[in-house]
Amino acid sequence: MAGEQLQVLNALDLAKTQWYHFTAIVIAGMGFFTDAYDLFSISLVTKLLGRIYYHVDGAAKPGILPPNVSAAVNGVALCGTLAGQLFFGWLGDKMGRKSVYGMTLILMVVCSIASGLSFGDEPKAVIATLCFFRFWLGFGIGGDYPLSATIMSEYANKKTRGAFIAAVFAMQGFGILAGGIVSLIVSAAFDHKFKAPSYQLDPVGSTVPQADYIWRIILMFGAVPAGLTYYWRMKMPETARYTALVAKNAKKAAADMSKVLQVDIEAEESKVEKLATEPTNSFGLFSKEFAKRHGLHLIGTTTTWFLLDIAFYSQNLFQKDIFSAIGWIPKAETMNAIQEVYRIAKAQTLIALCSTVPGYWFTVALIDYMGRFAIQLMGFFFMTVFMFALAIPYHHWTLKPNRIGFVVMYSFTFFFANFGPNATTFVVPAEIFPARLRSTCHGISAAAGKAGAIIGAFGFLYAAQNQDKTKTDAGYPPGIGVKNSLIVLGAVNFLGMLFTFLVPEPKGKSLEELTGENDQEDRPQVDQQSPSTRTGPG
Repeated sequence: MAGEQLQVLNALDLAKTQWYHFTAIVIAGMGFFTDAYDLFSISLVTKLLGRIYYHVDGAAKPGILPPNVSAAVNGVALCGTLAGQLFFGWLGDKMGRKSVYGMTLILMVVCSIASGLSFGDEPKAVIATLCFFRFWLGFGIGGDYPLSATIMSEYANKKTRGAFIAAVFAMQGFGILAGGIVSLIVSAAFDHKFKAPSYQLDPVGSTVPQADYIWRIILMFGAVPAGLTYYWRMKMPETARYTALVAKNAKKAAADMSKVLQVDIEAEESKVEKLATEPTNSFGLFSKEFAKRHGLHLIGTTTTWFLLDIAFYSQNLFQKDIFSAIGWIPKAETMNAIQEVYRIAKAQTLIALCSTVPGYWFTVALIDYMGRFAIQLMGFFFMTVFMFALAIPYHHWTLKPNRIGFVVMYSFTFFFANFGPNATTFVVPAEIFPARLRSTCHGISAAAGKAGAIIGAFGFLYAAQNQDKTKTDAGYPPGIGVKNSLIVLGAVNFLGMLFTFLVPEPKGKSLEELTGENDQEDRPQVDQQSPSTRTGPG
C-alpha cells in the first residue's frame, strides 16, 4: 500500500515552473557545457600536435600522431570519465549531491589549466603530461554525469522533469559548439598575426613556433565556464530528497525548500522516521530485494547506454572522410598548421549547428509529451535504418555525385541519436532508482556508456581499416572495412532497440511513486505498477 507523500516532496512535485528551476538548469547545465567542451576540443587539436611534435623531415605529408599516441590522447579522458562516474556516483549517495558537486568542479578547473602546461618540450614529455592531466580531467567530468542528472531530477516538478533533465544534457551541444567557436577565434587570430606558407611550399616554415600556444589556449579555456559556476553551485541547497530520505533530516529539508519555493513547509519528522524504518527504504545495491525490484531496470539502463555510445562515438571514424569528401577540409599538405586547425574547427561547428544542437532540443521540447520510452525506441529505430542505408549500398555513396547524399544520411543518424537515446539514456536512470542509490545507479549506467564509447571510438578505428593491408592508414593493421563496420553498427542499434523494452516509462509520475519509497508494506512497488510503467513487453 502506497503511503502518503512527504509535504516537502509533494511541494516540489506540484511546483509550477519558476525561476529556481531555470537557475538549476543553468548551474547543472554549465557543468555539462564544460564537460562537452573539454571532451570534444581535443579532436580539434590532434592534427596540430602531430605537425608540431611528429614532423618527419622530407616527408610528403605533415606529421601525424602515431596510432598508439593518438589513441592515448583521445581516449585517456574517456577512461578517466568512466572511473569518475563510478566513484563520484557512489560518493554522491554517501556524502550528498552538493558537497561532491563542488569537488568535481575544482578538479575540472585545475586539470583544464594543467592540460595546457608541459613538463619539458620533448614529444614524449608533452604527450605524457597531456595524458596525465586529461585522465584526471575526465575523472572530474565523470562525476558531473550522475550528480547533474540526480540534482535536476530531485529539484524538478513531476510534470516537466524530463524536459529539465534533458535541458541539462542539451547544454552538451552548446559545449561542442563553443569548442569550435573558441578554436576558430584563436586560430584566426594567430593566422592573421603569424603568416606561414603551406606545407607543400615549406614543410618546416608551415608550422610557426607560436602554433604551440594554440592547442594550449584552446584546452585551457575549458577552465573558464567551470570556474564561473563554482560560486553558484556552492550556494545551491542540498536536494530535499537527499536531505529527507537519505540524511533523514526533515527539519533541514523543509527549511531549505521553504526558502527555494517561498512557501511554508511543515517539517514532518515523525513521518520521515517512520519511512526510514520501512523495509522498502533499507535494502542495498547488492541485495536480493534490489535485484527483484530494480535489477531489470539497471540492466536496461546500462545496456542501452552502452550500445548507444558504441554507435555515437564511432562517428569520429567517418568525420574526416566526410569533411574531405564535401570539400570542407582540403588536403593537409595544401595548408599551413594554423589554417588546418581553422578548417577542422569550422567543419565541427557547422556539424554541431546543423545536426547536434537541434536534436537535443527536439528531445527537450517533446520528452514530457511523447515519453522517454517512445523517443528512445524511435531514435534507435531510425539509427538502425540509416546505418543500414549507408552500409548496404556503401559503394554507391563513395561515388562523387552521391557524396552529399551520404552527408545528409549521416547527419540524420546523429540527429536521431540526440533526439533519441543519447538524451533519454541520461534522463531515465536519474528517475527510476531510490534516492539512496540514485546517484550510484546513474553512475553505473553512465560508466557502461563510456565503456561503449571506448569501443566505439577505438575498436572501430581499427575495425574500419581497409581489408587490403596496402590501403590501411599509416601504422594500422587491416580491419573489416567501413562497409562491414557500418553493418555491425546497424546491428548494435537494433540491439539497443530491443533492450529499451527493459526500461520503464517514468513520465508524469513522482520519483517516490516510481521507486516505491513511500510504500508502507513489504511488497514490491514495481510489481504493483508494472502494467502502467511498462510501455512494451519487458
